[in-house]
Amino acid sequence: MPTEFISLTFPNASTELAPIPGAPLDPAYLERYARSLDDDGFAYTLLPYHSGGLDPFTQGAFIAAKTKKLKIIIALRPNTMAPTTAAKQLATLDQLSGGRAVVHFIAGGSDDEQAREGDFLPKQERYARLEEYIQILRRAWSSPAPFDHDGKYYQFKGFANSVQPVNGHIPVSVGGSSDDAYRIGGALADIFGLWGEPLKETKEQIDRIYAAADAAGRPKAERPRIWVTFRPIVAETEELAWAKAHATLDTLKSQRAAGNGKAPADAPPPQNVGSQRLLEIAKRGEVQDRALWYPTVTATGARGASTALVGSYQTVIDSIVDYVDLGCDLISIRGYDNFNDAVDYGRYILPGVYKALEERKA
Repeated sequence: MPTEFISLTFPNASTELAPIPGAPLDPAYLERYARSLDDDGFAYTLLPYHSGGLDPFTQGAFIAAKTKKLKIIIALRPNTMAPTTAAKQLATLDQLSGGRAVVHFIAGGSDDEQAREGDFLPKQERYARLEEYIQILRRAWSSPAPFDHDGKYYQFKGFANSVQPVNGHIPVSVGGSSDDAYRIGGALADIFGLWGEPLKETKEQIDRIYAAADAAGRPKAERPRIWVTFRPIVAETEELAWAKAHATLDTLKSQRAAGNGKAPADAPPPQNVGSQRLLEIAKRGEVQDRALWYPTVTATGARGASTALVGSYQTVIDSIVDYVDLGCDLISIRGYDNFNDAVDYGRYILPGVYKALEERKA
């Protein structure tokens, strides 16, 4: 598969460095941001989900109408809608966008966040529910014929989905770093999402995902594509990039101390395995491998994807190629100055990575 780039959708000008508390969706900003991604070569944009946040489906439909090529990844928690409803909504978006819909499933890494919308299943059961959910979607998208389902978490009779995906299938993404995530994603996902870890640990996770795919009887050609996420901090020279990185770190710390971070300064340790892994790796030193920088992890409490790649354009290009060599052909990059960083990536990083990969072929 070709190497492709993913970004994250930002609905307004608020950033982690300059937050705008309570900022509403800004349609003009959202359109400008999405069109910039479309024009600059990003293949996908992720519409994130939070219990108190904006609706991904509505934003996704808006982006579909404003772009030509950009694929729209809808983040979805199974507790928020029935799989029969999701099958129709995703297929509707797929038809509306001309076959550009993707779904990224979040089993739920925080009991408190799940409880805010009435979900009190323990984590292991949330993954079991996700497995059943994906199986139902696959069936609903395979044929418009009516079918029954009698599972542990979902039961229905005679459901017939007349809203079919453009290409007969919508790519399914699963992420996580737990045993259950590897097992379900390896067995059922088209894409598996990882956060940026050192090359050694990333390779170990890929091996586990592939082992789960093999155990499920999937041919090697049908193993999940690997998606890895970074927060690059780049500039023309190493000196300028590192100065920018330290200024970014200082601002992240001050915003969190002021109560504007992703988690309060006195928040308990994160419950999800992915964040725990990042914090554990951070204890080994600030810089891993070529340019993977971990102080942004500790400064934010590892809430979400938070590992940075720091360096000149060429250093970050070379670092990304290192991950492509491991088998990561979906590279998610987003910065801290959301719009301007995305423009810089489109101007310098994406072309540089593609050039490096083309030169190898020659």
